Amino acid sequence: MPNTHSLDTLCGALAYAMGIEAPANAAKPLDALCAYVDEKLQGRKADRIFMYNPDAIAQWVYEKYPQLLSAVIKRTELECPFCTVMPSVTPVCFGTMYTGAQPAVHGIQKYDKPVIRIDTLFDALLRAGKKPVIVAYGQCSLGKIFLERDMDYFVYSNIDEVNAKAAEIILRDEYDFVVVYNGNYDSVMHKTGPESIESLGELRANAAAFAMFSEMIKTHWQGHDTLVGFAMDHGCHEIDGGCGSHGLDMEEDLNIVHRYMVHPASL
Repeated sequence: MPNTHSLDTLCGALAYAMGIEAPANAAKPLDALCAYVDEKLQGRKADRIFMYNPDAIAQWVYEKYPQLLSAVIKRTELECPFCTVMPSVTPVCFGTMYTGAQPAVHGIQKYDKPVIRIDTLFDALLRAGKKPVIVAYGQCSLGKIFLERDMDYFVYSNIDEVNAKAAEIILRDEYDFVVVYNGNYDSVMHKTGPESIESLGELRANAAAFAMFSEMIKTHWQGHDTLVGFAMDHGCHEIDGGCGSHGLDMEEDLNIVHRYMVHPASL
């Protein structure tokens, strides 16, 4: 069965966590994430959010290979199952993740990368005087569909450069909302299948990168109430020829599990 909560409920919950007005078309926020933030921050709001966005890590992969994601699981507390949107491809799903709107509303309904023109979480952050940033690589969707806002974008040629820039951003502590995209699992999965040795190595690499960022945040953002998320866009499935794919209306592609952790300020 598809998961109960649509991915469109995340955006409003992230806005709630920061105490800002949600984008104009955002769905009702996910109650579980809002309640978790309230509990951990005792009614305060997060002044930092760090969103690590891997690509294509399905719920079935998460459940079958928890040992490869143990670095994520032990550094997070809240598990949020979502049903992503159709078609379950990257620009469509990330469009919903950061607008809170269904694809017919935000305007991306196929694998295409136009700039989204409706109200987004980044617009809401800017209106509230917050400073967002996106760190991505190559021609990826997250490096394109939210352009043309008065914010910073860092787009690199490979994942190592993305991770290095993300680490620098944490150390500099200048941004309120940080989005980091890593598409390595997706890229390898398409060529060799979701469960190949190569793909599972990239799964572990995503966990290691998230662990590194989490530990840096705990050390260098101690003065902030921070929400950290491990938040993929969609799932995946195996196809003929030992390759992988996604985009279909099937549980393997639709069901995903996000993980979240609040770090209350300690200074």
